[in-house]
Amino acid sequence: MQRLYDFLRRHPTGVDSFWALLLLGFSALATAESGGGSTAATVCTALALCLVIALRRRAPERMLLLATAAGLAQLAFGVGPNIWDFAMLVIIYTVASGNTRWASRYALIGGLLAPVLATLRWPEPPEFSSLGKNIMAIVFLTVPFVLAWVLGDSVRTRRAYWAQLEERATRLEKEREQQAQIAVTAERARIARELHDVVAHNVSVMVVQADGAAYVLDASPEQAKQALETISGTGRQALAEMRRLLGVLRTDDSGSGGEYVPQPDVEQIGDLVEQVRGAGLPVDFRVEGAPRPLPSGVELTAYRIVQEALTNTRKHGGPDVGASVRLTFFDDGLGLLVEDDGRGAQHELYEAGGTDGMGHGLIGMRERVGMVGGTLDAGPRPGGGFRISVLLPIKSGR
Repeated sequence: MQRLYDFLRRHPTGVDSFWALLLLGFSALATAESGGGSTAATVCTALALCLVIALRRRAPERMLLLATAAGLAQLAFGVGPNIWDFAMLVIIYTVASGNTRWASRYALIGGLLAPVLATLRWPEPPEFSSLGKNIMAIVFLTVPFVLAWVLGDSVRTRRAYWAQLEERATRLEKEREQQAQIAVTAERARIARELHDVVAHNVSVMVVQADGAAYVLDASPEQAKQALETISGTGRQALAEMRRLLGVLRTDDSGSGGEYVPQPDVEQIGDLVEQVRGAGLPVDFRVEGAPRPLPSGVELTAYRIVQEALTNTRKHGGPDVGASVRLTFFDDGLGLLVEDDGRGAQHELYEAGGTDGMGHGLIGMRERVGMVGGTLDAGPRPGGGFRISVLLPIKSGR
């Protein structure tokens, strides 16, 4: 049954042609039973209105005009009302259900005038006619035309409503896809920042220790051994943090995906400073204010800022560079100040990230700080060296 319904929907003109032929057959029977004969005007009127039925959905406006011409021909040549006039109701419904507003209004006006003109053209005999009966006849004949127009207009309204719903659903689906793409991009950027911080810091420590071990390997084997142990520990820490990051990208259905280290927090900044000191960079570390628990996003951001800043100091500070880290707890936020007395980074590295891809560390810092609603100021110190100042606000209710 559904296949038949789909076939009929795909061939609307064929369906309408079938009903037109059926109407033409009934019209021929009605004309033969009336005994009035088949004049040329009668045949032309019947054929025209049957054609209106056949092509009503292919050319509704033209068929409306053709129905008007057939009606006027009936009035002019005295072809009385017959079953073929049912086509006028059908074309009124068709144009009212369409989107051509002038045709819909035209059909309504024509439907209101047709009963009046028919009553005037073919009045009742005087002995059976009266003003009241004529009015009642006009009203009775007008009702089908008005109902046909109202039904068509209701169908048009319902179609427009469903079209709006479909458009809205399509728009919402596109918005959901865009939001999903934005979320994926943001997550990839976050993981890229994390990987950059983990790899850049730990690899730089390992490089420094490896260079030191190679330098003192013959003269001081114990010191070289200690440096190699530091390299080993740093490498394991880097692998553990990378496993934690990669753990969010995959799901282990067996539930045995391994152990991942927790995200770094403010309390681990002291361990980070000790690690940097062990790599040969003297760091003065101070905490001011009363330490207290902070939102996890703020804690991770603070740790990564200090980590990246000290990594940049080792990379760009030059020989004999020293650094200082100040961690200040305010009532409504956390302040960070990381300074060094080295030669500082090139201007383009902190201005806009550079054009050679070397400034991603500071770009990552700004992105991290922006995600928690903080502010960052980075640039050379007046007396030489480099300074990074960060303020991370703590939202109320956290």
